[in-house]
Amino acid sequence: MSAIQAFFSNQVLWCAVAAWFTAQALKIPIYRLVEKTWDLGRFFGSGGMPSSHTAFVTSLAILTGWTAGFDKPEFAVAVVLAAIVMYDASGVRRETGLQAEVINDILRKVFVDGEPISDVELKELVGHTKVEVWGGFIVGVLVALVFILI
Repeated sequence: MSAIQAFFSNQVLWCAVAAWFTAQALKIPIYRLVEKTWDLGRFFGSGGMPSSHTAFVTSLAILTGWTAGFDKPEFAVAVVLAAIVMYDASGVRRETGLQAEVINDILRKVFVDGEPISDVELKELVGHTKVEVWGGFIVGVLVALVFILI
């Protein structure tokens, strides 16, 4: 089998991609339910419900364990990677978003010589709440189960 054929037949990789795609697609109707407006751009954005990063690494870990074995180093690496990504999404990246909200509020309120300090707003939606991370985890598990059962 050629490298290209191997790449396209890698079930673990395509499961992870499918989980990411599913989570990103779900952000659009969930955003509509919460904000009462459609934003198709949510498909390409970070942050929001569910966490596509979490769905990505969760499905990767599950299918790695399923195909390589849950007692193998590959599964351990995938689980550690997933834990780091989920911690980062709900910790460091979430704090970055909260700081951006505060800085943007300050920039809207503070003027120097009648001119705004900056007219460039920082991106506020960069991290996830714990619920959003759990949402991504559930999506990742469900997509992995679909790949296992088909």
